[in-house]
Amino acid sequence: MGWSGQLEHIHITAAKRGAMEPLTEARLVAGKGIEGDRYFLGTGTYSIKPEPGRQVTLIEAETLEALARDEGIELAPHEHRRNLTVRGVPLNHLVGRRFRVGAVLLEATRLNLPCKYLELVTGKAVYQPLIHRSGLNCIIVEGGAIKPGDPVTPL
Repeated sequence: MGWSGQLEHIHITAAKRGAMEPLTEARLVAGKGIEGDRYFLGTGTYSIKPEPGRQVTLIEAETLEALARDEGIELAPHEHRRNLTVRGVPLNHLVGRRFRVGAVLLEATRLNLPCKYLELVTGKAVYQPLIHRSGLNCIIVEGGAIKPGDPVTPL
């Protein structure tokens, strides 16, 4: 895989429907999630349906740019409800693969599916435009601290 990318934004929220808060650094705990995030705490909308891949979620900055360009819908990094916004990372091709964000090792479990919930929370018609580009769900294999600017690299 001949790519290398970068982490642009980190966002978490402690409660379902809570506003996503930007972080300048985050601690990811192997097998658990991002400290302070709703899925780490078990308070997320889908916490009643446990799935290891919800430990951390990613979306491509390029998807947000395409959404604005092609659909006229501005979706800021704090609105998409994913934890990590990355650039230069082919998320759809990483299912079943491992990669690093800084020193943290992630394993991609499945593509994130768009849901009507995102439309409810944002008030924006994003469901259809985000089909097949709504991000990636991952397991944290090796935890550690990450910060915006960290490299995202394949194994």
